[in-house]
Amino acid sequence: MQRLRRRLLALLAAMPCAPGRAEVLYPRLAGPVPLRFPRDHGAHPQWRTEWWYITGWLREQGGGALGVQVTFFRNRPGLQEGNPSRFAPSQLLFAHAALADPAHGRLRHDQRAARMGFGLAEAAQDTTDLRLDGWTLALQGDTYHARVAARDFALALAFRAAGPPLLQGEGGYSRKGARPEQASHYYSRPHLAVTGTVEWGGRRRAVDGTAWLDHEWSSEILDAQVQGWDWTGLNLHDGRALMAFRMRGRDGGLRWAGGGLASPGGGFRPLAPGEVQLEPLRTWTSPRTGIVWPVAMRLRAAGEDLVLEPLMDDQELDSRASVGLIYWEGAVRALRQGREAGRGYLELTGHGAPVRL
Repeated sequence: MQRLRRRLLALLAAMPCAPGRAEVLYPRLAGPVPLRFPRDHGAHPQWRTEWWYITGWLREQGGGALGVQVTFFRNRPGLQEGNPSRFAPSQLLFAHAALADPAHGRLRHDQRAARMGFGLAEAAQDTTDLRLDGWTLALQGDTYHARVAARDFALALAFRAAGPPLLQGEGGYSRKGARPEQASHYYSRPHLAVTGTVEWGGRRRAVDGTAWLDHEWSSEILDAQVQGWDWTGLNLHDGRALMAFRMRGRDGGLRWAGGGLASPGGGFRPLAPGEVQLEPLRTWTSPRTGIVWPVAMRLRAAGEDLVLEPLMDDQELDSRASVGLIYWEGAVRALRQGREAGRGYLELTGHGAPVRL
């Protein structure tokens, strides 16, 4: 019953405007709008889609490297918005968490989904404070605190930011397509210092490491011909932070690309579509879904020529029980002429079915 309930919520979140139902008017971006903090750390319920995405590398004391992902998604599906009942699904909240452990060979992951309200699912609007079925992500001062009690693992992690939010694109206005409204409000918190514990198999382990947070919200990111996107966020060892992405068309061509390079001193260089190249170098085929994922990529951007190599190949995350999507979200090393220059995450979507948001 719980799995069915989650699947129904995912289907509701993905539905377009149904016949006989009034079209919902979502806010639209037409250009840069100043972001204001701390308010913009919080939720923006009038917009259609929003996410808070933390990905990072952990080091177990006396052990090896681990990858970690904690994500909360908010969705306004446009259903029964005039219904005064608290049970009306006007806002939905989803969450994913995953651990990448080469010794295990595939992701440990879990997911949650619920309509907002009733103390079960909440997203504060004045700061980052997200709660879903016992999972939490909250910003206190300059530190994000995440607590996740999943089916076969648990996380209790603190992510400390060293500086102000990094506004992607043009002051936080990040283009995703040729039309001005195909864009998002988007900021990042790179080089987060991680401390805390992870637990599985009845054993708790102290960890530290470095992570990256993205907070993004929009009503219309993808044009109708987009199949999916490939994205990477890299914490470079020299203190810089590099983000790059490409939007792939259903015809196999490139629809858009972009990104940005931040320096430790606060400088930022946005990257135009022609400045970003992501080239698949090696693929891995999932034995569960049959999807062929380009798990190793070559990135050329901002004068860098980097090879992205995964911590392990099997970092596929099946979230069909929540947001209805299968994607690959993997810890990667960034190699410059064969030597490690940084670490981060690579996200691959739409390599099976087209993405719908």
